Amino acid sequence: MSLSNFFKINLPYGIKRDNNGHWAAFNREYKPLGENDNFKSFSDGDFVYTNYGKLSDKLLMQLADGPTSVHMDENNVITKVFFYDDATNPSNHSEYDTKLWDNYFEKLRILSNQKVK
Repeated sequence: MSLSNFFKINLPYGIKRDNNGHWAAFNREYKPLGENDNFKSFSDGDFVYTNYGKLSDKLLMQLADGPTSVHMDENNVITKVFFYDDATNPSNHSEYDTKLWDNYFEKLRILSNQKVK
């Protein structure tokens, strides 16, 4: 699948945690932001991970689209958070849906307030 619009290519679909507890954003195809080349494979080293310290589970759940929009490891540590799904993706709606956009940008606002350690 090739990404076809600015939103899906350049804005975060979610964030993922590495083994050091640092976080990186990924786009709708799980690629680094700005990437949409289906013929190129990306490794974990292609992502920009940032140390925000310990992001609380409460904060991560605020960012998630819902309880099923988080992945956890075998120790119940949240490793991936999805900000939206196909039904709540604001760019999937032909009419401007203020609520979906507001919800999405509120998640980015919350994440943007996290300080780098």
